[in-house]
Amino acid sequence: MRSDAKVEKFYLYPKPADFRKSIDGLAALVELDITVAVFDPVLFVFLGKPHNRMKMFNCERNGFWLKHLESERFKTSPDVTGEVIFLTVQELNWLLNGFDLWRNRPHQVLTPRFLT
Repeated sequence: MRSDAKVEKFYLYPKPADFRKSIDGLAALVELDITVAVFDPVLFVFLGKPHNRMKMFNCERNGFWLKHLESERFKTSPDVTGEVIFLTVQELNWLLNGFDLWRNRPHQVLTPRFLT
């Protein structure tokens, strides 16, 4: 992905993905299961069944790109409900660095609106 890419959202696909699928197969998963248009400025993250491989999929202005990471253990929620998981940029970076997002969640950022 280029540094000037305008990715607005990050989605983690909740079920183990078949890593034999290429761009077309992953695009079909996105459109059928997540119901998000693949041409939106969105990054889709897929994990293999043992959670030791990851594929990231995105559409840029002139085509698709697919990034494949392996030989790491990516930690995900033990109670997958089947719904897509929305990630922030920081959560995606934590996932890529091996942090468990569901056990080590940071404090919620407080934004006070009024002084009392």
